[in-house]
Amino acid sequence: MTDTKTAAVGDRVVHKQFPAISRHRLALYCGASGDHNPIHVDIDFAKASGFPDAFSHGMLVMGYLGQALSDAFPPSRIRSFSTRFAAITQVGAELTCEGTVAELFEAGSERRARIALTTKDQHGETKLAGEAVVAL
Repeated sequence: MTDTKTAAVGDRVVHKQFPAISRHRLALYCGASGDHNPIHVDIDFAKASGFPDAFSHGMLVMGYLGQALSDAFPPSRIRSFSTRFAAITQVGAELTCEGTVAELFEAGSERRARIALTTKDQHGETKLAGEAVVAL
């Protein structure tokens, strides 16, 4: 968990690295999510659709970012969480999720932080960006 008593704008408060996304992980996610779009598991289908290979579900990548956020802050303190997809995440991508304090503010009697969030691959390409508001 993140020590929030001394949080300041610019502090990195979320950081988590994930192992490479495997075909096995994508197949498991298909079953768990009910999203059986063949673009995520069928190489031939992906190539016929103009992609070099199958690629990750965007919501899987969002789930990784959500896990990183909830590892840093208890879910009871997360007030909002939003993301936008920036790029396709290929099989084999090694993702790192980070969050930096962008703003500190009061909401009623609660001290809060707006956290700028990113998920990048091992090449530094942003795959997902977003923000969260957490109670400190």
